Amino acid sequence: MRGQLRVSRLQIESRHHIPVSPATRERGGHLRCEVYTPAACHANISAVRILLSEKTAAELRPEIERVFAGRPFEIVTKQSGLDFEAAFVSRDVTARSTKHQLEPVTQQFHDAMRRAKSLAWVQIHSAGTDRPIYPELMARGVIVTTASGSHAAIVAQTALAGILALARRFPQMMENQRKHQWKSLVAAPPADLEGQTAVILGWGPIAQLLAGWLGSMGVKVEIVRNTPDPAGTHPTFTFERLEEGAPRANWLVIACPLSVKTRNRVDKRVLTAMPAGSHVVNVGRGEIVVESDLIQSLESGHTAGAYLDVFHAEPLPEASPFWDIPNVIVTPHSAGHSAGNEGRVAKIFLGNLANRLEGRALRNIAR
Repeated sequence: MRGQLRVSRLQIESRHHIPVSPATRERGGHLRCEVYTPAACHANISAVRILLSEKTAAELRPEIERVFAGRPFEIVTKQSGLDFEAAFVSRDVTARSTKHQLEPVTQQFHDAMRRAKSLAWVQIHSAGTDRPIYPELMARGVIVTTASGSHAAIVAQTALAGILALARRFPQMMENQRKHQWKSLVAAPPADLEGQTAVILGWGPIAQLLAGWLGSMGVKVEIVRNTPDPAGTHPTFTFERLEEGAPRANWLVIACPLSVKTRNRVDKRVLTAMPAGSHVVNVGRGEIVVESDLIQSLESGHTAGAYLDVFHAEPLPEASPFWDIPNVIVTPHSAGHSAGNEGRVAKIFLGNLANRLEGRALRNIAR
């Protein structure tokens, strides 16, 4: 049944070369016992097949064994050509691929998922599902679960770093350092952050953390989200009413997913409605901003600066004006990268794997 981990009847070849069934031979010949339980090395057993990268298989094998607790399973790789019921798209699978440019390792993994007729569930390492493969799988009825929350603190820290760097004019001072010029801020000091207003798009884990930190610095916070339901104690309005909140936005912080409601939401009308000398911070998705409008606003000086981690086209083309506009900080979609991420995402995968085996609700199902 679609949406459940389908268990197929397999005859697995043990290390003593028990023959496999004709059907198994047709799918790829003899199989070494990769089922990781003593009972699996016998004929006529049921095994759940899981697609993993070689790296993740080696690292998580003991933990997966504990989840299955003696029940048979089989780890398959993208080269095997075998059908499978579940897959884990770990960070090493995505590697340096973007939505627009796929490295071979990513393409092969995606192709394997497309071929898998029994695929029912995919765990991904990211919070967003806007890579083309995920809507495609969801349209087939495959359940996709995200890693929402696993990177939230890191992304929120990065967004806060961008705000503080712009507020304290770090781009100008770093340029002065490069030129060996001693230019103090005393002649034209920056405005106090306390008392300013940040309008944050989104009310997920990233936005919630950031709102708390900014509030502790005396920054007023307003929230834009899908519904008008109050976001804590903060003034709240919907994406359709963003222009109403823009005149108060000294800082417009984008921390929401890409959707029909958010695509191209930050355009010339919104930017023009914001106060002169305001700033834009984007750690959400590049397609939420009309980039040509933002470039024009930055070059005119109406928007004083921006911290941008995401873009319409990634990698950002060398000819993009963003590279050279003063007071723009560009980072290569790196706001969420941190050494601890793999462990946090793996914990979500293993938890959801246990949930599926026990018939419990999954965490972070994409809609």
